[in-house]
Amino acid sequence: MSSANHTPVQALALSEATRARFAREVAKFPADQKQSAVMPILSILQQEQGWVSPEGELAVAEYLGMPVMAVHEVTTFYNMYNQKPVGQFKLNVCTNLPCQLRGGLKALQHLEGKLGVHAGETTADGVFTLQPSECQGACADAPVMLVNDRHMCSFMSNEKLDQLIDSLRTAAKA
Repeated sequence: MSSANHTPVQALALSEATRARFAREVAKFPADQKQSAVMPILSILQQEQGWVSPEGELAVAEYLGMPVMAVHEVTTFYNMYNQKPVGQFKLNVCTNLPCQLRGGLKALQHLEGKLGVHAGETTADGVFTLQPSECQGACADAPVMLVNDRHMCSFMSNEKLDQLIDSLRTAAKA
């Protein structure tokens, strides 16, 4: 992969600790199927780097012995992988039809107003990144959102959204 100015991308240097974490994931699969570990390895990379850069994709591809485009296809298919730096708190609001019917789009719009950013943007202070997302598998709890790809929030009324933002803002200052 190359950047927009066609400068070749150099693979991200992986620490021994990162390589050890990668090896634990690869060991879960048959030796001839180590590429099956691409998703957990991308997750580890993102945990450590905050996002999956083109240099990170190249490092994963080299580690797993697979084409960098195949790694890029995984990174771009799943919205849990950040393809650019994100805020301290990434907020994924489900905007799939069941959530939309129960206020998902309105929740996203409320957050846009409260945070002063549009979907896909990060606040100027770097605390919040707001994103629409596909189904999170909790349609009965709509509207739902996911904080940092780990914490599911259900029945997100404007009041609950405001409380969440205020508590996250306080946590960011700590």
